[in-house]
Amino acid sequence: MASAPGATDPARIKKISNQELMIVWQDGHQSRYRGPVLRGQCPCATCQDEDTGQRLILPIHVPDDLEFRRIEMVGRYALQFEWSDGHRTGIYSFELLRRLCPCAGCRAGASVRT
Repeated sequence: MASAPGATDPARIKKISNQELMIVWQDGHQSRYRGPVLRGQCPCATCQDEDTGQRLILPIHVPDDLEFRRIEMVGRYALQFEWSDGHRTGIYSFELLRRLCPCAGCRAGASVRT
């Protein structure tokens, strides 16, 4: 789970395709993310209300064929994506990315914590 040492520190980040990203974490866990899903979870103020946290852009608003155009490191704590729809303001901390891990084990753990 994400509370283990190294759980939010990436060991390797690899763009698998124009729509898929893989992060291998220092604790050995591997996360694979689909671009359209990540775009639907964008943490920027355009996509999520800063005061309430309410989503303004929902995953259903994101086209299934959305692609990563560019992936950049932000310091040593986050990634920033430029998407094929032109959006690029979201900064995804490694902590957030680990919380968004779509694997069955992480999803089961997330439902227990909420």
